[in-house]
Amino acid sequence: MSTVRRLRPVWADASVDVSGTPVQPSLDEVGTPLSDVTFVVVDLETTGGTPADCAITEIGAVKVRGGEVLGEFQTLVDPGGPVPPFIQVLTGITTTMLVGAPRIEEVLPAFLEFSRDAVLVAHNAPFDIGFLKAAAARTGHPWPGNRVVDTVRLARRVVTRDEAPNHKLSSLAALFGASVTPNHRALSDARATVDVLHALLSRMAPLGITHLEDLATATDPVPGEVRRKRTLADHLPDSPGVYLFRGPGDEVLYVGTSTTSLRRRVRSYFTSAEKRGRILEMVRIAERVDPVPCATPLEARVRELRLIAEHAPRYNRRSRNPERMPWVRLTSEPFPRLSVVREVRDEEGAAYLGPFGTSRSATLAVEALHEAFEIRQCTRRLPLVAPAGSSACVLADMGRCGAPCIGGQSVPDYADVVARVRAAMLADPAPVVAAHAARLEALVDQQRYEEAGTVRDRLGAYLRGAARAQRMDPLARCPELVAAGRTLDGGWELVLVRHGRLAATARVDRRTDPRPVIETLRATAEHVPAPVAPATAAHPEETDLIADWLDRPGVRLVEVVGTLAYPVRSALSDVDPAAAVASHARLLVGAPPRPLSTLPAPVSGTAVGRTA
Repeated sequence: MSTVRRLRPVWADASVDVSGTPVQPSLDEVGTPLSDVTFVVVDLETTGGTPADCAITEIGAVKVRGGEVLGEFQTLVDPGGPVPPFIQVLTGITTTMLVGAPRIEEVLPAFLEFSRDAVLVAHNAPFDIGFLKAAAARTGHPWPGNRVVDTVRLARRVVTRDEAPNHKLSSLAALFGASVTPNHRALSDARATVDVLHALLSRMAPLGITHLEDLATATDPVPGEVRRKRTLADHLPDSPGVYLFRGPGDEVLYVGTSTTSLRRRVRSYFTSAEKRGRILEMVRIAERVDPVPCATPLEARVRELRLIAEHAPRYNRRSRNPERMPWVRLTSEPFPRLSVVREVRDEEGAAYLGPFGTSRSATLAVEALHEAFEIRQCTRRLPLVAPAGSSACVLADMGRCGAPCIGGQSVPDYADVVARVRAAMLADPAPVVAAHAARLEALVDQQRYEEAGTVRDRLGAYLRGAARAQRMDPLARCPELVAAGRTLDGGWELVLVRHGRLAATARVDRRTDPRPVIETLRATAEHVPAPVAPATAAHPEETDLIADWLDRPGVRLVEVVGTLAYPVRSALSDVDPAAAVASHARLLVGAPPRPLSTLPAPVSGTAVGRTA
């Protein structure tokens, strides 16, 4: 059995079926009713407030389920030292009372067995659980990882200041009429906490807190208008894909992806797991969620990028304008120069770096090349013969430019400089790295760290742009590529790429021969016109996703039409500027690498994966 999908140029050209099919939730999805949960309510008395230098003097616990007490646990504990006087006054536990009491290494195993598989409950749980975890660490017992409920946080959700002056245990016990009055003794306080817990849970039931899983969001309040919209996820499939939140007027508000389960991912937007203010605002105005099921996780990620680029949703921050990503171009003219452009054109002799995430990064890459080569920096187009009376800029006086504008360099002489720049852009970054390594060495020796940080940023921007262009160029020139990667169930994830664009994808199980499916993919895949390399026929981030997938261990190239090859010495080997400088230093006999960790933080730039 196989699932074959053709990726069309436009994703939203057909309406999405939102009628949905009834979904029978599993027992795991329904959750565990609170009446079936076993709680162990615990309280400790200690010699102080921090587990690092204080010890437990008493443990009291009550095991309850469905409102019924199943058992109690109580013991004094020898702390291994005297009890401070103010603690004796507070709890009534004296040093004399603890003489002959068991040590914590004897008591803790019994308590861990008493609370096995139960949900631990405490009033101000971080205090009590913190002491128990510290005791387990000191005595060599692994902490079992029980779920923990803090009645203080529950009370902050449902008890107002009008009802109680604070959320102390004594105040809540008085409010709810607990059968036991807290008195700073462990078992009495645990019994009072049981009554407080039951009262709090009864208040939370009308708010939808009826299952154990609901308690995860109960202490981190979810706005009612957000929680009520969780039914928007009920019709979504339990498979990889893309989801579109739509608002009034059918507007696409947000596009997201899930590589495992659309239903589970969308449900998370209606819980406390979602803390982004903009997204909560989006959920409040959303009216429905449209699913786009996908055959493979890679297809889901690609669909997300294309839908974001098409709809430009106002609540998505990424990938909305791929056509505006800048490139660095080596122009095609008698005396070429470097410029920042928005488009890759088919010009003989031109070369490109990028694309970059920001114009700032592109400008830094240009400055890096200017640092390494004496290529002109003026922006006007120069004639073959310098006009009479022309004058050179200050860079010529500084020896940083051969001054072709005044005839200081002939076209052949200048072509030698351009050839070295083109080689650094398309293949070997060593000259640029060497120039920046020398500059960094001098600046660090002079303790001019701010300037050194700027130089480091220039080198990093250049390396990322060069690596990205050198990674995309072979894919852009490749008319067709078929690859296969193993899935966890032993089947195959099949991918067909044309000119760097995902044209088709399929998934076959372990009992299906993938070869006929590959032929079907080739016959039905999207037609992709050849782009102008190094730009691919896809969103740059889509090509990055494909390249990352191809680099995954176990992915096999099934068939390649044309050539797919990277330069032997390229910027892909060391994208990080510190690593590139260190590699350069290792090539120099007796020159240890200069550490860059003390320099200022680098500016943000376009990330690119490494290719082995």
